[in-house]
Amino acid sequence: MKWIALLASVTFGTAATHRTAHAQYAGQLSSIVMDAKTGAVLSQSSPDLRRYPASLTKLMTLYMAFSALRAGTISLDQAVPVSIHATTMEPSKLGVVPGTHLTVEQAILALVTKSANDAACALGELLGGGSEPQFAAMMTQQAHALGMSSTTFRNASGLPDPDQMTTARDLAVLARHLVNDFPEDYHYFSTTYFRFHGRMIPNHNPMLKAYVGADGMKTGYTQEAGRNLVTSAIRNNVRLVGVVMGASSNPQRTLVMADQLDRGFDAEGVAPVERPLVLARNTVSGRHHHAGRVIMLAAASARRGHAPVEVAEAPLTRHGHHVRATPVVGGHHVRLIGAKVHPATASTSSKHATHHNTRRRT
Repeated sequence: MKWIALLASVTFGTAATHRTAHAQYAGQLSSIVMDAKTGAVLSQSSPDLRRYPASLTKLMTLYMAFSALRAGTISLDQAVPVSIHATTMEPSKLGVVPGTHLTVEQAILALVTKSANDAACALGELLGGGSEPQFAAMMTQQAHALGMSSTTFRNASGLPDPDQMTTARDLAVLARHLVNDFPEDYHYFSTTYFRFHGRMIPNHNPMLKAYVGADGMKTGYTQEAGRNLVTSAIRNNVRLVGVVMGASSNPQRTLVMADQLDRGFDAEGVAPVERPLVLARNTVSGRHHHAGRVIMLAAASARRGHAPVEVAEAPLTRHGHHVRATPVVGGHHVRLIGAKVHPATASTSSKHATHHNTRRRT
């Protein structure tokens, strides 16, 4: 009976700790901006609160993949087996089936564009000798070696796990290492879209279109984590990395990141750049068609609870229908992302161009 009481006490205590930890940062933003070259902190707000990374976890999965590519233990055109375990991952996902394969490069592209959880798991299993938990242990070891002392990984995708934790500061350290350690691979983060089995897979990172100089990194969302974002941007040969965690909406996340980066560039003596108008129209498929602001539909979708686990990495849904954002040319349905604006023209996305580098594909 004593052992049962002790076990119950420990279990209750652990659950209470998790509730307390969640309450500690629920609705509270964590952010940080660093100079990518020097590591100097240019701004920060609660950067050391331990939080859930959500799909920002995939940045470490990609770091591990880039390391293996450089070491020659894998190659870009190597087949990545798709296990039953990988196909059971929650969306967002490619929808691959057990027993099939995708290449290492396709997995990388799936992570940086669609944030595909099945591709992340399959890549993790390849790098972890067939075991995602083993790969997660490797990720944690590598994170600590990089100086990410407050980070623990439990999977390759960022799907919810109460023990998978990090901080904004640790993620900024990881972002700096991705930029500086793998200049030959960083270009993947700016991929506009890629084609997979006849489908066009677009990049869900809004900063690539919304912020001048932004050229990559990652979004992330789960209900427990809130909306997370890591961005790298370069202006006048000054590169910054920024992290925002725990935003309550996608528009808030984008605005906070843009403001933080603006202040960072200003602190580095880089002349300000006018922010363009972001032109967007949302069309709901089915019998009901209407247009509106991204911020309004995103907020409404979240309130109704129709979002999948990784809504930030997947098309928004409204009453079971997909919502598609498309550019418009007219003066209607615009959203301003800053005080300084000038007219912008809509442009269509260009196809991802293949980047050639010196790495041999074996």
